[in-house]
Amino acid sequence: MTLPGPDGVNFTDDALEAARILFARPAVFMMGAVAMDGLPPADLPEVAFAGRSNVGKSSLINALVGMKRLARASNEPGRTREVNFFVLDDRLRLVDLPGYGWARASKGTVKQFQSLGRDYLRGRPNLKRAYLLIDARHGLKDVDLEPMDAFDRAAVSYQIVLTKADKIKPSEVEAVVERTQAAIAKRPAAFPRVLATSSEKGTGIAELQAEIAAACEIHLEI
Repeated sequence: MTLPGPDGVNFTDDALEAARILFARPAVFMMGAVAMDGLPPADLPEVAFAGRSNVGKSSLINALVGMKRLARASNEPGRTREVNFFVLDDRLRLVDLPGYGWARASKGTVKQFQSLGRDYLRGRPNLKRAYLLIDARHGLKDVDLEPMDAFDRAAVSYQIVLTKADKIKPSEVEAVVERTQAAIAKRPAAFPRVLATSSEKGTGIAELQAEIAAACEIHLEI
């Protein structure tokens, strides 16, 4: 079995297995940054995860590395107010950006930590790709257009990842994927394939692992 990869290249079984092995290696929380001058050196490839508050960013990061509590999930939307860095096998960093759309904080505080996320996207030379998480039950909303516009303006390659795909029927997932792909078709920085995932069931996790490994040009011998 092969799976479609970047730019039409197929992921072989070996590539999927290599990505699985990579993401099974040690992952640790590195730091949380509250300002651009507090970011770690740009000495490792990074991929960033963005999305509406409560879309499941922490759960997805945990599912990718096979750990339950690496990234802290919260029942309080908008809790992530820093740019959080996780290091995988001393080879790459997974970056959890502040959520948007809702937060129990003053407008000034919300603007501050969301601006930090935008500044990170614009000024991070080692950022290989951003993943914009969208709840499969709701699809793209107006609030998602601002980060998409920001990605396009900054020429940051980004891919739409649907979360919580297990909460709706497979036929509904297919419909959301098709609508989303049509919506991003003319966006210059959007990666042309939408990936549906479920952190709870494991759906799409292997494919996303392979996407990240390919985007960061990490190749392991197996």
